[in-house]
Amino acid sequence: METTSGAVAQAPAAEGGQQVPSARRTVDGYLQAPFPWYGLDEAFTGPRWLMQVGTSADGAVEHGSIGHGDEPSVKNEAGSTGESKEKFAVVVTVAANPSRRSADGTGLLEATSVSSAAWLAGVGLLSFTWPGQMDHSLRDDWLDQQTETAWVLADDLDGSDWSTLSLPVDGVPTPFHYRESEFGWVLAGSTQEGVHVGAYGRGMSAYGLGFAMIKDISAYA
Repeated sequence: METTSGAVAQAPAAEGGQQVPSARRTVDGYLQAPFPWYGLDEAFTGPRWLMQVGTSADGAVEHGSIGHGDEPSVKNEAGSTGESKEKFAVVVTVAANPSRRSADGTGLLEATSVSSAAWLAGVGLLSFTWPGQMDHSLRDDWLDQQTETAWVLADDLDGSDWSTLSLPVDGVPTPFHYRESEFGWVLAGSTQEGVHVGAYGRGMSAYGLGFAMIKDISAYA
């Protein structure tokens, strides 16, 4: 899936690695999407917040993320060896697009799939992860390596690293590919509304989650 460099499913980082407060994120990109957005269903009553959207090479919105719970910071040093106090789940919505020509006709945009949602969710989780005792100068190399690993895993959803989990989507039991790691959990599946849904989190169990179409994304502004 070809997306712009700002397309990673994570909150934008500011100076010093701090996350940009949700009040400074806008709903504009979400409103430009020609597909519905998904979040946790009404059983979740905690905070919800915008993250960012990703666009294709021709500028079309292809995916975006909605956060739930505590806004995560990068988990590092002592926090990586103990239980995280943050409890969050991020839902990634990905448009289900076929392989197609770019708007200017000069290239071919890759099709999106459940693997796309799994990869974006995996990379999103990594964006809030930092192995304990790792030198700051090594994190970029580590992140590149783990990002490649996330892609390999997402490209093999039937492999032994994944299990199957059934969760409600708009009230309908839906199969998801699910995996856990030392950093948190990742899952991905498809909806009946023409989009793929990925999710990642820490401190919140994935087993009790449900997903639902967001009726009015502008309410998040």
